[in-house]
Amino acid sequence: MIKATFKALQKKWNSYKYRFVPWIAVNLGKNERTLRQVMDRTQDKLVSDEEISASLRTFFRALFKSSLQRQQEVLSVLPDSLRSTYQAFPYTIETQKSLDGHHDPSKVMLETMGFSIHRAPSSLQSAGTGVFISAGTVPQGATVAMYPGTVYYAHEPIFFQSIRNPFIFRCIDGVLVDGNDRGISKVVFRSCSGRDRLGPFQMSDTSWLTTIPQNPLAVGQYVNNCSNEKAANVCYQEFDVPAEFPLELCQFLPNVNYRHEVQRYDQF
Repeated sequence: MIKATFKALQKKWNSYKYRFVPWIAVNLGKNERTLRQVMDRTQDKLVSDEEISASLRTFFRALFKSSLQRQQEVLSVLPDSLRSTYQAFPYTIETQKSLDGHHDPSKVMLETMGFSIHRAPSSLQSAGTGVFISAGTVPQGATVAMYPGTVYYAHEPIFFQSIRNPFIFRCIDGVLVDGNDRGISKVVFRSCSGRDRLGPFQMSDTSWLTTIPQNPLAVGQYVNNCSNEKAANVCYQEFDVPAEFPLELCQFLPNVNYRHEVQRYDQF
């Protein structure tokens, strides 16, 4: 009886211990070979924000163009010059008809970025779901995933969302991103996303909460990259989406702020 009780308590602790600084301090040393030490946000940039922003814009524009049938309401309110740019489709008529009927973001990703990724059971023991390359080759410095979810700043309520939730990512400055696609976390994200909508413009993407995300990059919460047996091949880097980011492309950003008036914050 005591043994069973201990195992039950241990299971609960394992699902919650990541929130406690003492556990983090004790366990940091277990992955020294794969750990990248970052003491300050200014030291976090392996790739410049300008490069990341340009890469996202290129990819998101390709996603937008490949789904023009769904974008008619947005196109109707864009300036004529911008609308013409999007409607100048870079594919053949046959390809356009195929994409309109069977929009495949993974194919767009492969054509635009040179690789595509997908979720599948992890090759690491007891690691759950992982992220794998489906096709192509990932060049060094490429943005391979985005960490989706609701963004919480200091003193914002996240206690109930955090219970038994292993998908909360802590940024260097203490900002938290809840990447859980189930339960109360899912409800909060959908609510905040609907709140922020501006007419025909969606300010965030909710499709990452489903099995078919419109932005295939939005799988960062499933990336397993901390193992003593296998060296790290990707790393997280924090990125602030610039204020001038194209409004029509915000529909592919898989993050939303819990509080309405703060700037958007995305993780890669």
